[in-house]
Amino acid sequence: MMHYGSLEHLSQGLVGQIKYGELASIGGGPITFRLQYLDLLKDQGISIQVLGKVDGEERQLLRFYCLDQLPHYFYGPDERGFRISIDTTTEGDPLDWSLWLLRNRLPGLVARAGFEHVASEIDTQALEPVLAEMEDTARRIAREQRSTVVHNRGDVMVEAGPVRFGIEDREPGIAIHVLGDVDGEEKEMLAFDCFDEDPHYHYGPRAKNERLYLDPAAVPDSLRWTIDLFKGGKLGPMLERAGYHDHAARLNPATIARKVAEVESAAFKMRAARGG
Repeated sequence: MMHYGSLEHLSQGLVGQIKYGELASIGGGPITFRLQYLDLLKDQGISIQVLGKVDGEERQLLRFYCLDQLPHYFYGPDERGFRISIDTTTEGDPLDWSLWLLRNRLPGLVARAGFEHVASEIDTQALEPVLAEMEDTARRIAREQRSTVVHNRGDVMVEAGPVRFGIEDREPGIAIHVLGDVDGEEKEMLAFDCFDEDPHYHYGPRAKNERLYLDPAAVPDSLRWTIDLFKGGKLGPMLERAGYHDHAARLNPATIARKVAEVESAAFKMRAARGG
C-alpha cells in the first residue's frame, strides 16, 4: 500500500508528489533501522534511516537514499545534516553499497555524524542479527515496491529502421512510443505522453523508467515539442541516455526524417479527430 506526501529537503528537482511504500522498523536498543520505499515520479528507491537515542529521544543519525537517479546520504538530520552523493560509476548499486557500509563502517559513520557517545555503545557483533534482518528486508522492499509503467504499443505503427514509433490516442491525450527489439523482444525505449494536463515523457526500462514532466507555460504544445525534438536530432541522444546505445548508433538520419514526417501527420490527425 502506498500513500502520498512530500519531503521538503529533497532538492535538485526531486520535490513533488511522493508515494510512500511499505514502512519497516528493525532493531532497538542503541540502533534502530527504519526502511521505506519512495516513488518520487522522477526517481525512486529505498530510504534507510539509522536512528539512535540521544538525550532520551530517538534521533536520526544517518539516512541513505538508495535512489535510481540521484542516490545520496546524510550525516545527521536531513534538514541540517551533511549530504554526500553516491557515485554509481565508482560504487555500483547504491543499495548494495549502502548495506555494505552499514554492516562494515557503522560506528565510524555514527561518530562522524557527531554522535560519538552512541557510536561507543554499538556492539557490531551483537547487532549482526539486526543487520542481517535489515538487509533482507531492504532488498525485499526494494524488489517488491518498485514502480513500473507498462504502455500500449500504439494504434498506428511507423517502422524506422532499428526503432519503430507507436502513436496512441489515450484518454488524456496523444502518446508516442519509441520501441525497438532487444534480444528478440520488443521493448519500449522512450515514451512521450503529450497530454493536456501533466504532459511528460519517459526514458525506458533500461534507465529504470525515469519520468520527466514538462512545464505547460514553457511548452504549451507538448505534441509539437515532441515532434520538433525528433526533427532536431534528439532521438539518438535520448536513446543513448535510456541505455540503448546500439539502436542510437544504427539510426539513419534520412530514414528518421521521412518517418518522423509520417508520425507527425498521424499524430496531429489523431489529435484533430478528438477535437484537440
